[in-house]
Amino acid sequence: MTLTSRTALLAALGALVVGLLMPSWTGVFVVEGLLALGVIADLALAGSVRALTFERAGDTTVRLGEPARVTLTVRNVSRDRPVRGLLRDAWPPSAGAHEQRHALDIPPGERRRVATALVPTRRGDRRAYRVTVRALGPLGLAARQGSHEVPWTVRVLPAFPSRRLLPSKLERLRELDGRSAVLTRGRGTEFDSLREYVPGDDVRSIDWRATARNQGVVVRTWRPERDRHILIVLDTGRTSAGRIGDAPRLDAAMDAALLLTAVAARAGDRVDLLAHDRRVRADVRAASRTTVLTSFVQAMAPLEPELVESDSPHLVAEIIRRTKRRSLVVLLTGLDAETVREGLMPVLPQLTDRHEVVVAAVADPALTGMAASRGTAEAVYNAAAAERELAERRDTSADLRRHGVTIVDAPPGDLASLLADTYLSLKLAGRL
Repeated sequence: MTLTSRTALLAALGALVVGLLMPSWTGVFVVEGLLALGVIADLALAGSVRALTFERAGDTTVRLGEPARVTLTVRNVSRDRPVRGLLRDAWPPSAGAHEQRHALDIPPGERRRVATALVPTRRGDRRAYRVTVRALGPLGLAARQGSHEVPWTVRVLPAFPSRRLLPSKLERLRELDGRSAVLTRGRGTEFDSLREYVPGDDVRSIDWRATARNQGVVVRTWRPERDRHILIVLDTGRTSAGRIGDAPRLDAAMDAALLLTAVAARAGDRVDLLAHDRRVRADVRAASRTTVLTSFVQAMAPLEPELVESDSPHLVAEIIRRTKRRSLVVLLTGLDAETVREGLMPVLPQLTDRHEVVVAAVADPALTGMAASRGTAEAVYNAAAAERELAERRDTSADLRRHGVTIVDAPPGDLASLLADTYLSLKLAGRL
C-alpha cells in the first residue's frame, strides 16, 4: 500500500478546516475519519497488482552509444477489475533508460505494451532490475503497489568507431594482393603469376627462363602470405583502466583490435584473441573468418579493467602454449617504464625468439598539450612533468625496439589506423 500526494494535500486542508472551523477533538476525528474512509475505499476498489503477468521482448545486443528498445507486455488476468496507475521499469543508470515511468490502464483480461528506450553508456551486460506497479484507486488517495522480477539482459558491445576506416584498409589490402588496378612495388613471399616487365620493376623479380621462352622480359609477381596466424593480446591490468577523455584505455585497445581483426580476416589470416591480467579473462580460438569478428565482439563486451598488476611471465607462458608455430603477436598494453622494464622486458626474449611481436599502446594527447604549456609557474611544472613522462615513454619504446619489437604508440583516434597499417606493412615485407 502507498499513499499519494493527493492524500497529503487533503490532510493539510483538513488541518486548516479543523483549525478554523472546528477547533476540537471532534473536528479532528471527523476530518481524519473521512480521509481514512476514502483511503480504505480506494484500496478496496484498486486493481490487484498480483493479477498482472509480464513478458519482455526486444533487443538483446547493441553497440555502445547506439539506441536499443525493450518492450514489456503487461496482462491483466483479473476478470472484474481494471488496473490503472503507474509502472516503473527500472534499469541501472549505465543502461541509459531515458523514460522508466509509464502510465498504465489495463481493462480486465486485456494487455498493454510499454517500451523503454535505452542508450547505454558502458559496455557489458546491462540487466533489468525490477518492474514496480502502483495501482491507484478511483479517488486517487491510495494505491496498491508491488514489484515483479522480469529478467532481461542487453549486452552492450564495443563501439568500434574505426570501422569507418575499413574500406580504405581493404583497398590497400587489394593493392598489396594485386587485385586492383594499382600495383604496389614490393615483394611478398608467395609466388602469384608472371607478367611483362614495366619500367620500375625490381630486376631481381625477372624470370630468366620465362624471358628466354618469350620475346619480351617477364617478371614474377608475388602476393602477401595467406593463412598466417595472428594472436591479439589485450592487457586488462591496471594500466588499461586509465581514462583518456571519456573512455578507458581498454576501449581504445579494443577498437584497434577489431579493425586489425577485420582486415586480417579479409586477408585470409587466422586471428585469435587473448585477454589477460593475472589470469585469462577472455579466449577466442579457431573462429572461422566469417565469424571471428562477431566472436571477438561478444568476448570483449563484458571485459573490464582489473586494478591489479599484470603477470607478464604468466602471459608469455600462455602465448607460447597457444602458438606452436611462428605467429604475429600483437600486445595491446601500456608503455609505463617501470611496468615494462620490470614485468615484460625480462621475459620478452622468449617471445621475440619465436614470434614477430608488435606492442601497441594508447598515448594520452593531453601530455603533449601539457608539455607545450607555459605562462605560469604551475604550467611550467606541469610541462616539466609531461616532458619527463614523454621521455620515459620514448626510452621504453627504444628499449623494446632493440629487442626486435615493432612499436605502435598513438592517441586513441589514431591507434587503430596505425596498427592496421603496421600489419599491412609487415605482410608486404614478408615478415609474418
